[in-house]
Amino acid sequence: MTNMIETHHLTKQYSDFTAVSDLNLHIKKGRIHGFLGPNGAGKSTTMKMFLGLTKPTDGSFEINGKMFPKDRQQILREIGSLIESPAFYGNLTGEENLEIIRKILNLPKRFVKDALETVGLYEYRNRLAKKYSLGMKQRLGLAGALIGKPPILILDEPTNGLDPAGIHEIRTLIRSLPQTYDCTILVSSHLLSEMELLADDVSILNHGRLLFEGTLSELKQYAVHAGYPVENLEETFLSIIEEDNLKRGGKR
Repeated sequence: MTNMIETHHLTKQYSDFTAVSDLNLHIKKGRIHGFLGPNGAGKSTTMKMFLGLTKPTDGSFEINGKMFPKDRQQILREIGSLIESPAFYGNLTGEENLEIIRKILNLPKRFVKDALETVGLYEYRNRLAKKYSLGMKQRLGLAGALIGKPPILILDEPTNGLDPAGIHEIRTLIRSLPQTYDCTILVSSHLLSEMELLADDVSILNHGRLLFEGTLSELKQYAVHAGYPVENLEETFLSIIEEDNLKRGGKR
């Protein structure tokens, strides 16, 4: 299976702190890849490197066969992203907010309607963004990421702060996207029970290092072999992180 994203010894250092260390990721085309790790594990830093928001200290990565930094502009044109909370002009409607993005990207007018219909907001297109619920704002953020129909989506905590109904809506929407848009999705989340229902493959990071990469079934096999609990992803994840921290002697 073709990899949409590959990293080669990708490293990011800030002074004496290493946020991402010698990272070798393989994110398969057409799948949803869950990016897991505790706070400070390096997930957001890695995503920001993919988006050109911070430069690697060492190593390299390629996205859809294009190498960073040589093909930086081409890479960015192929990525839709939702990083942290989406920001909108509250006094503009949902449709008007997307229209700004459409004009910047020089896209056909119909792309706004397509994106709004995909995320279930078309009937609310004329409502001011400041009057949207939190779940609607997250869906509008996804619409902004999807509007150019990119082959890659990078979503950082897309269900953050949502109630169970909102989480279910966003999860169902994300699950539908690879087939609807023929895209690959890299998604991070602290809600491991949700990730278990969402992701095809997962990577587990701790202190900037990759501890595991593979399918959920491969993770369970790995956990059984290592003697970790396998009842649910959260218990497996916590056991892997705890053992890695013990190996480090509790130090970064």
